[in-house]
Amino acid sequence: MPEMTDWRGKDLSGRDMSGSDLVDVDMSGADLTGADLTGANLEVAGLRSTRLSGVNLDSVNLERANLNDANLSRANLTGANLNSANLDFANLTGANLTGANLSRANLTGANLTGANLTGANLTGANLTGANLTGANLTGAKVEGAKLGHANLNKANLNLANLTGANLERTNLTGANVKNATLYRADLRGANLTGANLTGAELGDLDLGSANVNGIDLTGADLTGVNLSQAYLTGADLSQAYLTGADLTGANLTGANLIGANLIGANLIGANLIGANLTGANLIGANLIGANLTGANLIGANLTGANLIGANLIKADLRDANLEGADLTDADLTDATCPSGAPANGNPPSCTRDSASG
Repeated sequence: MPEMTDWRGKDLSGRDMSGSDLVDVDMSGADLTGADLTGANLEVAGLRSTRLSGVNLDSVNLERANLNDANLSRANLTGANLNSANLDFANLTGANLTGANLSRANLTGANLTGANLTGANLTGANLTGANLTGANLTGAKVEGAKLGHANLNKANLNLANLTGANLERTNLTGANVKNATLYRADLRGANLTGANLTGAELGDLDLGSANVNGIDLTGADLTGVNLSQAYLTGADLSQAYLTGADLTGANLTGANLIGANLIGANLIGANLIGANLTGANLIGANLIGANLTGANLIGANLTGANLIGANLIKADLRDANLEGADLTDADLTDATCPSGAPANGNPPSCTRDSASG
């Protein structure tokens, strides 16, 4: 092809441009459908609104290229270098980005539905509002990336590294987050309904106001995690480590907390109606004003717990340890005390059982 730097709007479909040096070339609006650009150098190239559907871009250098609104659906970008490239609102539906370098790339509003991002590098990338429905991000590096308001419905994030990523109000419904690293990730207001986080590293995670209804967090390490105002209705937190966690105002209705470690946890105003806390460790936990109506606290350790003003109506406290617990103004109407006897007196109390366990 003749040497040119301006191919705007040109019909370049089906051309063999493999290995070409196209640095800083402007192909905005051009039609490159079916072209072969394998190994080409398109650094800083202008590719705005370019048609690249199904194009072979294997190992292409697109560093700092402008691909705003480009059509890259089903394109092969395996091992491509897209470092700091602009891909905002680009169509990458079904694209193959296996092992691609997208560090610091701008993918705001991009469509990555069904895209393959296995092992891709998305460190520091901006994916705000991007659509990643059903995308495969297995083993991807997503540290510090911005994914606020993104759609990751049923996406595969197995073994992905999301350390410090911003996932605020992100849709992760039904996503596979097994064995992923979410250390210090921001998931405030995110929807994790039906997501699988088995084996995920969740240290220092922020799940404030997140929707985690029905999620399976069995044995998860949630030490010090922020779950304030989170929706955890029916969640399985059995054997979970929630030491020092902030569950202020969280909705844990019907949640499974069997054997959970809640030492020093903050549960002020939390909704624990019908929750199962059998054998849970609540030493020094703050449960001021918490609603434990009908909760199962059999064998729970509430030593030194603060239950001032808590609602324990019909709660089952058999074999629970209430030593040093503060039950001032707590409502124990129809509750079962540690000894197995019903709470008595007016108002009802388990005063004689306070040291049981």
